[in-house]
Amino acid sequence: MSTQMPEKSPEAPTADKRGVYLDRIKAELDRLNSRIDEFEAKAVQVKADAEIGYYNKIDELTAKRKTLQHRWEELNSASESAWQDVQRGFESAWHELTQSFESATKHFKQ
Repeated sequence: MSTQMPEKSPEAPTADKRGVYLDRIKAELDRLNSRIDEFEAKAVQVKADAEIGYYNKIDELTAKRKTLQHRWEELNSASESAWQDVQRGFESAWHELTQSFESATKHFKQ
């Protein structure tokens, strides 16, 4: 939808032509105002969506950090016989957190 300036007549306008011209300008201004209002509403929505996205990523990172912390505690108290299994669990949790961090970093840069 393009916005165009109404054509003006080359001769001096009569009262009727002037009124028509002013009406056209008013209609275009109203349309412009409506479009600006639409853009503002979309900007608010985009901001809200982005904020939700940020908090979702932060929640995901926090949950994975908590899991990693738990695995760290298990690793610190693991017996020699359980060490390898616990270590694999820790490394898996570390890998998941690292991937989530990379994903969040890409998301936040957008």
